[in-house]
This record gives sequence, C-alpha cells and structure tokens, in this order.
Amino acid sequence: MTGPEPLTPQGAAGDPRADMRAAADALAGPAGTAAGRMTSDLSIDEELVLHSIGWEPVELVSGTSMHSVPVGVWTWGQGEIGHASAAYARSFAGAVQRLHDACAHAGGHGVVGVHVEWAVERHHVDVTLVGTAVRPVGATGLGTEPVFLSDLSGRDFTLLRSAGWTPLGLAAGASFVYAPRRSMGAAMQQSGQNIELTNYTEAMYAAREAAMERMQTAALGLGGTGVVEVKVTEGPMEFARHAVGFTAYGTVVRLLPGGHRNLGAQMVLPLDDPVVSFDAASLRGR
Repeated sequence: MTGPEPLTPQGAAGDPRADMRAAADALAGPAGTAAGRMTSDLSIDEELVLHSIGWEPVELVSGTSMHSVPVGVWTWGQGEIGHASAAYARSFAGAVQRLHDACAHAGGHGVVGVHVEWAVERHHVDVTLVGTAVRPVGATGLGTEPVFLSDLSGRDFTLLRSAGWTPLGLAAGASFVYAPRRSMGAAMQQSGQNIELTNYTEAMYAAREAAMERMQTAALGLGGTGVVEVKVTEGPMEFARHAVGFTAYGTVVRLLPGGHRNLGAQMVLPLDDPVVSFDAASLRGR
C-alpha cells in the first residue's frame, strides 16, 4: 500500500527513521519533563507520529451531558419530534463545552482521537466525549488559537497538519421524525406485497436533510471550510418503531495560512501480517 512521506515540523520531506528516532528520544526524556507526565489513550505509534511533527499528548480528558425528553413525545404524531432533536443538540453542545474546559485545564491546545458515545432513550438523551489533550512539545499555557476538538486519530491529525490543514472542532446534527401512520385500508392492502413503505422513506429523507443542514451550519459557525470523518446513524427508534432518527457528526477543518502542501507517497511493506505468520502452508515452503 502507499502512504504519505513523513514531514519535518517545518513541512519539508525528512528521513522517516530519523523522525522516529527523534520522537522516541523525546518520549524517553528525563523524569520531571512534560513528556514524563501524561495520560493518553493513543497507541504507541500514534504518540511517536505526534512527536515527529512536534506535538505531544498531555492528558486523557472527557465531557458528558444528559438532557431529558418530556413524557409522551414519542407517541404518534406528524413532522419532527422537536423535543428529541433539541435534547440531542443540547447534550452534544454541553459535552463539547465540558471537553473544552477539561482540555484547557490540562494545558492542552486541542483534543484528538475523540470517542463519541451517545444514546437516545425514551426519557433522556446523553452524550459522552473522551479523547487525548495534545499540545506542541514544550508549550506552556494556552495557545493563541481556540482549543480544537477532533475525532481524528493521532495519525490522521499528523497527516492533516503536515498537509497544511488544522481541525477546529466537532460539528453535529440530529433530527427525529414521525413516520406518518398508514390507514387501515392501506395497511391491509400492502400486507401481502413487496412494496415501498413511503411513509418511512419520506420520514427518513426529512430527518436526513434536517440533520445534515444542522451539522453544516455548526461547521460554518466554527469558521470551517469542510467536515471530515463524518459518521452517521439512521433508522427507526427501538422503543418507538413509528419514529425514525438520523444523526451525523464529524471534524471541522480549515486550511492554515501557509496553504496546502502536497504529501509525497512512498511504498510501505508491512511486517506484521497475522495470516502469513500463522498460515500452515508457509511451513511447507509455499
């Protein structure tokens, strides 16, 4: 497979082995340095890659928020279930704010690898965000730019920065819509046929359009020019099969003042193939 050629912090192509050695030396710094006081859910190679562009993990941080949904809103109705959509938006915004605060308190300039966990229940919506606060190596205090949030991995964050882009934050949108009730005659007529359930189709389209518009509006509010790594969920609600939901969230990005930098590709030969390692046929010299 191919991958981008590692870059030095200044953006010029460098020696990958030298970059990895420098990153390993930074991680093995003497006790009492910033490199010796951190907690991270990043993998070892992600931390090494972060160090190769001059960044380091600081601390594992989290934010969570839960909002109630009024009793009775999931019963039959028409149009969007406004209370549920608003509860999701407020829960996500509350969790984001608490994650921002936790990152700033830890001295981080941003959070990478954010894991988003959310649940929509009959009477509440809750959102939990967990990620690793990061900062430029040796930085003290907050940076000049606002704290950013990103669900990109440490490796993807490195690629993004090396290419001249930066993450700004997480944008999300959600919508929950009633699927209109079919008449008794229509239900009986369709019971023995393979036929499109247009009430569900139309409800899903309405939920999708509203959720995507809200996510894009949130991205524009952060000053972004795009959203990457968007993750979506859709379908009927488990406890209210006559209602459908659509949620979307992703990382908002923006081009840095220096402009875009093309990353050269190089051939990569993996040495950790589990199939070859345990394939009995390889023992016969095939």
